[in-house]
Amino acid sequence: MRFALLFAALALLAPATSQAADKPDIKAARDKGIAFLKTTQRDDGGWSSTQMTGVTGLVAHALLSSGVPADDPAVAKALALLAKAVQPDGSIGAPNSRISAYETSIAVLALSAANKDGKYDAAIQNAIKFLRTVQFNEARGTAETDANFGGAGYNAGKSRPDLSNTHFFLEAFEVAGISSSDPAVQASIKFLSRCQNLAGPDNPDPEAAKVNDGGFQYTPVNSETDADSGLRSYGSMTYAGFKSMLYAGLSKDDPRVKAALSWIRKHYTLKENPGMGANGIYYYYYLFARALNAANLETLEDDKGTSHDWKQELASHLISEQAPNGSWTNRQSDRWQEGDPNLVTAYALFALSQCEK
Repeated sequence: MRFALLFAALALLAPATSQAADKPDIKAARDKGIAFLKTTQRDDGGWSSTQMTGVTGLVAHALLSSGVPADDPAVAKALALLAKAVQPDGSIGAPNSRISAYETSIAVLALSAANKDGKYDAAIQNAIKFLRTVQFNEARGTAETDANFGGAGYNAGKSRPDLSNTHFFLEAFEVAGISSSDPAVQASIKFLSRCQNLAGPDNPDPEAAKVNDGGFQYTPVNSETDADSGLRSYGSMTYAGFKSMLYAGLSKDDPRVKAALSWIRKHYTLKENPGMGANGIYYYYYLFARALNAANLETLEDDKGTSHDWKQELASHLISEQAPNGSWTNRQSDRWQEGDPNLVTAYALFALSQCEK
């Protein structure tokens, strides 16, 4: 991938402290997780909600990323459901969905992973056209000076932009083969910078200067802030922002990228989603693994000088948290749907797949 070499030098400089995660152990956990998801799939090919396709897209993508072939019956049924959910405007999801951008971005991940023969070319291209209409930009009447500019929200309406939807938006562009020089990708840098708590010319918001730690928040738009302390940075969004800046073509020497990596080193942990505790911890693992792979970091040195073989550590932790039936679920917090074992197992399987890259 075009960003894969950005951090190669850093990876070579950091000494490894342990061997790679034991592949047979990962394989056993992966196989159990796959088997679990096959038992919970509906007859129509979906998982969880019958009204939304987001979980189905994430599960399908996780299965494909875990080596399950596109012609496997469970995956084929899920892909057929997503293909059937293509709407006239190019979005992919339920008709009149209130989260059409989110569902479409995730569907693009799944369809792209299964598109070796070009079967889904048209659906992917039309989905990208739809996603372009979702972004806040001049075409939507949003000035470059507006805090919304460059971001994407849950739908093409007035839904405020946020970093979670914007990172899925950019991930969809990345897997669809859209260049980092594309105007939509470049516009996103404005929003990413405004989500970062980093004082400087790229973020004029005075709230960022109150925190100024290089981490990322969910959204700078219409958020309630403390008059003295601003909006705190937290783990999952910092990995999302870091990854997205790499997708957008920022170099490892860019002050924003360096500040994000500094925050990541200072807050390296698998015990919690830093700044959020147990809330959204499996989404955190999902983004943690994807971002560190995007940066081509085989090891990561924390701010205390300890070098972490993050793949081994993450894989070992996930394996220890797997339930006997093969599923994962957030037993401490069901916030952000992490009480749903289908969703959480998808997050865990995808994270494990990144530990084998």
